[in-house]
Amino acid sequence: MNKIAFFILLSLLVSCGVSKPKMQAKKTVHTTQRPVNKQKTENHTEKVLTKIPEKENTTQPKSEILEATQKVRVTTEMVLAYISQFKAVAKENMVRDGIPASITLAQGILESGAGTGDLSVQANNHFGIKCHKEWTGESVKHDDDALQECFRKYEHAEESYRDHSYFLTSRAWYKSLFSLPKNDYKAWARGLKKAGYATDVKYPDKLIGLIERYQLQQYDAEVLGLDFPTKNLDKKEEIADNNDQYKVIKGDTLYSISKKFNLTIDELKKKNNISDNSLSLGQSLNVK
Repeated sequence: MNKIAFFILLSLLVSCGVSKPKMQAKKTVHTTQRPVNKQKTENHTEKVLTKIPEKENTTQPKSEILEATQKVRVTTEMVLAYISQFKAVAKENMVRDGIPASITLAQGILESGAGTGDLSVQANNHFGIKCHKEWTGESVKHDDDALQECFRKYEHAEESYRDHSYFLTSRAWYKSLFSLPKNDYKAWARGLKKAGYATDVKYPDKLIGLIERYQLQQYDAEVLGLDFPTKNLDKKEEIADNNDQYKVIKGDTLYSISKKFNLTIDELKKKNNISDNSLSLGQSLNVK
């Protein structure tokens, strides 16, 4: 009897030892649930991060990125002010050389960063024109495709606009552009890229986008005598009380003023003893 009781007690002890791993297995199942909580935390963090830009955008003014000789951010007001300043010389170049004013203005806006890029500020160079071997004027060094490349420097920004027209009309590879309709800005934008003016594959789209956004084609229509319904973005012209005089406002050129009063540029210069083409804001000119 004692032997039988001993064997029964021993069997009970062995069965208890075998069941212990089953309890440990339950613990390991519990630990595998922890990554679930961690995943929820990561997802929540991502949601918070994605909300931050939305909040910032609601407080910023309307603006866009322009790729001049470097990327710059400009506001709509800055672009409109730039257009007001240079639309007259762009139209003057269109009359003389046949390049659509809309194309010239769009290139100027894009490549100068609406006049805020380094080259336009330091050298009045609004089109990023490099020196090339024929250039004998002043120059500045600027990093572009290579370090410290030579770029043309102008005394006045208007000279940069005129040189841009000369640059296009004097290169044989741009000759095909001048067979395009003067009011087809899309064909001109694509033609510039095809002729090798820019390496950026999106260059035509950028020009077209600027032209349509700011209705620059209206200036082509003005030169060609075509109707173009648009809202007038210009400030009202300020003419002095004395009808024999005109006060220069932002964006005026000798060409635009001469056309306004049915004069030639030479006549306007002679009436005011002007030897060059420079004007000053607020300057009073004799126009009768």
